[in-house]
Amino acid sequence: MKVQTISAIDALRQTLDQHRAAGRSIGFVPTMGFLHAGHGSLMDAAAASNDITVASIFVNPLQFGANEDLSSYPRDLENDTALAEACDVDLLFVPTVEEMYPFGPVLTSVSVDALAHRWEGSTRPTHFAGMATVVTKLLSIIGPCAAYFGEKDYQQLAIIRRFVADLSLPVDVVGCPIIRADDGLALSSRNTYLEPDQRVAAAVVNRSLRSAASLIEGGETDPEVVMAHIATIIDEEPLAELDYAAAVDPDTLEVPEQIGDHCRLLIAAKVGKPRLIDNLGVTRV
Repeated sequence: MKVQTISAIDALRQTLDQHRAAGRSIGFVPTMGFLHAGHGSLMDAAAASNDITVASIFVNPLQFGANEDLSSYPRDLENDTALAEACDVDLLFVPTVEEMYPFGPVLTSVSVDALAHRWEGSTRPTHFAGMATVVTKLLSIIGPCAAYFGEKDYQQLAIIRRFVADLSLPVDVVGCPIIRADDGLALSSRNTYLEPDQRVAAAVVNRSLRSAASLIEGGETDPEVVMAHIATIIDEEPLAELDYAAAVDPDTLEVPEQIGDHCRLLIAAKVGKPRLIDNLGVTRV
C-alpha cells in the first residue's frame, strides 16, 4: 500500500476529519525520522489496532540544546517512506519547521517539571519541555486518537502520559516494548554513530541492567546498592562512561528508600560519540 505524504497541517486535519466522519479510528506514531525496526514495531501496533495509521516525521528543534546534534541528526526520508509503507501506514505527516512554527520562536511551552528535572532532564535541561510542547501540538493536530510511544524513552513516556491526563487530551497513550538487537542493545537512530568496536562495547549498557534486575529479584531492596552494581559493570568496559544509573519508582521516577514490588531501572552512558539510554522494568514476584 502506498503511503500518502502530507506536509500541511490543514490538509492533514481535513483528511482525518473525513476518516472520523466515516467512523474510522486513528492510530498515531510521532517520530523524528531515520526510522528503524523500533519505529516499525510502533507503526505495526498502530496499524493492527486502528483503521487509519498516521506517522509523523519532524526533527523538532525545540528538543535540541545549543551543543547538540540538530544539524547532523540523521535523516533519510526515502527509506522512512519505504518502512512506513511496509508497516501499512496510511498517512505520513512531514511538516517543515516553518509549517510547525510559522511565527518563529515559540512563546508557549508545555512542561511537567516534577517528572522532568532529573535523569535526562538534568543533562538536557531544555529537552523535555521541547518534546512535550511539540507532542502536545502534534496531538492537537491529529485529534482524538491512540498514540504509540516506545518504552526505550521511559522518562519521556511517563511525561507524555502525565500531560495528556493533566490536559484532558482525547488521546489513549500506548507504551510499546523496546526493540533490541541480539546482544540486547536498544535500537536507536543514534546507534549509527557507533564505530565497530564501540558497537560491541555498547552491549554493556543492557547487560548492566539485566544484572541489576537479577540482584533485585534475588532480594536486594537498597537502590544505592543496585545503582553501584550497575556502575561497577559499566566501569569494567573501557569504552563506556556512565552518566547516571537509577532504580526508581515507575510512576514518580524518584528513587525510593527501599525498592518495592515494582521498579524501573534507568541508565545513560556514553560509548564513543553517542549517549545511549536504556531502561528495564523489574517486578519482584
